[in-house]
Amino acid sequence: MAALKAIDPEDIILRNMTMEDIPDIMLIEHEAFSLPWSEEAFRNELTHNHFARYLVMEHEGGLIGYAGMWNIVDESHVTNIAIRTVYRGLGLGKRLLRAMMDWAIELGMLRMTLEVRISNLAAQSLYSKFGFYPVGTRKGYYSDNHEDAVIMWCELPQREYGAEEEGSEWD
Repeated sequence: MAALKAIDPEDIILRNMTMEDIPDIMLIEHEAFSLPWSEEAFRNELTHNHFARYLVMEHEGGLIGYAGMWNIVDESHVTNIAIRTVYRGLGLGKRLLRAMMDWAIELGMLRMTLEVRISNLAAQSLYSKFGFYPVGTRKGYYSDNHEDAVIMWCELPQREYGAEEEGSEWD
């Protein structure tokens, strides 16, 4: 596939992940990660983990990305963000991260955290632009090569009093 020049934001759909999305999610997983999650892991996330929330990004009827988080008490933990290879570099990862942060705020979360490979400077730079800051490392976190992970946190901006809407578009 040739690299894309641009995508009209109007042509992007963000919606909740469903079980029917898992085969396409697996394609994205294998493109994006050296340690892809299994189909069973995603099935468990969608059916048994009441802390989990997942979004998918569609373009022209196909899935091009997804993101997930766990919400526990007042904290969100980003589990994964991935964009199909041919769609990278178009700002779609930023859009997914912003959508996850907005969703976490709507759900009343105060903080967000994630781990990122210590060698993944591009991702660390992206997260920093969204207010994430490093707070430590997890030694040998990644089992494929025992690479360390940088632990990053951010304080989520809170909605102003009276700005709440009925429900969430993600619920």
